[in-house]
Amino acid sequence: MAGGAGTRLWPMSRRSKPKQLLPFINGRSLLEISAARLEGIVPRDQQYICTGEVFRAPIRAALPVFTDDRILGEPVGRDTVNAVGFTAAVLAKRDPEAVFAVLTADHLIEPQDEFARKLETGFQLVEADPNRFITFSITATHPATGYGYVERGRAIDGFSHAHEAERFVEKPDLETAKAYLAAGTFGWNSGMFVYHAHTVLETLKRYLPECHAGLMRIQDAWDTPDQARVLSEVYPTLPKISVDYALMEPASRDETIQVCAVAMDVSWKDVGSWPSYGETLTPDEHDNRTNAQTVHLDSRNILAVADDAMHTITTIGCEDLIIVRTADATLVCRADHAQRVKDLATQVDPSLQ
Repeated sequence: MAGGAGTRLWPMSRRSKPKQLLPFINGRSLLEISAARLEGIVPRDQQYICTGEVFRAPIRAALPVFTDDRILGEPVGRDTVNAVGFTAAVLAKRDPEAVFAVLTADHLIEPQDEFARKLETGFQLVEADPNRFITFSITATHPATGYGYVERGRAIDGFSHAHEAERFVEKPDLETAKAYLAAGTFGWNSGMFVYHAHTVLETLKRYLPECHAGLMRIQDAWDTPDQARVLSEVYPTLPKISVDYALMEPASRDETIQVCAVAMDVSWKDVGSWPSYGETLTPDEHDNRTNAQTVHLDSRNILAVADDAMHTITTIGCEDLIIVRTADATLVCRADHAQRVKDLATQVDPSLQ
């Protein structure tokens, strides 16, 4: 899934070039890194990108190995359940027994071999029983309050590190997060899944019949001359809801679906805000982080980012700031207000959005 607007990374992330296409991780984009992560796990001709149709051309330019038929372009964003349902509808038409992983384009995951092993376990679980929904439980290293959690229940026989998912919990307060960490049975909800395409569609038929009906119209028209017309007519009408609320949570209470959590012991970063991007940079002795030329005098905990390697950012006596410089806009904000960047981005001149 690579359709996000990335507004919490404004002013570097824009509508015309969102975060997943920015080459700001050692010169590579998050989408390039995510695609490379599948090498040796999923054959290249069976990898798909679900994204906004407006991003088709820049994605083709950045990743030319993805042919047009493997880029599923949404006319508008309708949240993650429709990205999953749209993909399931296309795959099920091309292969009624399709099993597919849902991954996102804004994660950094290491080590690669652990990711590969656990993703393969996810595929094996669904291939053994198509009525399973798989999520991946990231080993929690601290009591994070910005992530959702999944509680692991009974172990699943025959599959190492696989458990029934006992429950899903939204972002907890600090004390609750500490209790989850101490319990040892909770992990961070990664937002990565493995499904049988037909099971996704049948489950949506029960939970969201309006969504299912629209997706069936899109499926009927797919790979026909009516494909683009039907997609543009139907997709904007689909109910807008996340895959967690629409599929995973109700499925965890559904006796016909076995929701499984596969424990994944990896370093996992969801690069969705400036503080999380800062975690990808090495701090100096004063916890200042940068991808640019900087000079700091008596300043601490400054994140300084620029899109021009020759531009120098300087501070004197500052603490806990985020500074992002682009050719036409500059952001300065307190580090503890980083989540408000998304709100700010909607208020600037539309040419800067």
